[in-house]
Amino acid sequence: MDVAIVKYNAGNIRSVDYALRRLGVEANITDDKSRLMSADKVIFPGVGEAGTTMEYLRANGLDMLIKDLKQPVLGICLGMQLMCVSSEEGNTDCLGIFDVPVKRFVATRHEDKVPHMGWNTIGQYNSDLFKGFDADEFVYFVHSYYVPSCDNTAATTDYIQPFSAALHKDNFYATQFHPEKSGSTGEHILKNFLKL
Repeated sequence: MDVAIVKYNAGNIRSVDYALRRLGVEANITDDKSRLMSADKVIFPGVGEAGTTMEYLRANGLDMLIKDLKQPVLGICLGMQLMCVSSEEGNTDCLGIFDVPVKRFVATRHEDKVPHMGWNTIGQYNSDLFKGFDADEFVYFVHSYYVPSCDNTAATTDYIQPFSAALHKDNFYATQFHPEKSGSTGEHILKNFLKL
């Protein structure tokens, strides 16, 4: 199976690569458009800042390319947020695959910490990405911005308020949490993605 990881100016690409290797998959980390278009699966991970990342994607023509992909695509963390219509982080226009804006967490109680960081449960599954899950599962989050619940919500979690832990529309899948850092649960989700 030919799996491509989008290479761009965002952190966390290596940990996704290592997670796939543990599953026996040698991914190509590439920004080559023809290789991305011909891959069986594409993963769009990321840790970073929305505005500078979107500038990089536009400057390198990767914004239009990602939107036009026809094979299963998995956005992770910042990758998921950039697949939305806009982000409050730097008032950034994003890819618009999911017609929902990304919002900044606003702490309402003393114990609310931003960023949301650590293990939390996900549930209310609505995607083949979560095939085999019938109860809440723990996964690992690190983020200061969130995607509100919407028509494309594929799983939810609750921190300060309920929000989209995952999204799904057509061939596009995305997780706000890091499956590559989420132990056996994350491994199961990556396996499900590879089987799509």
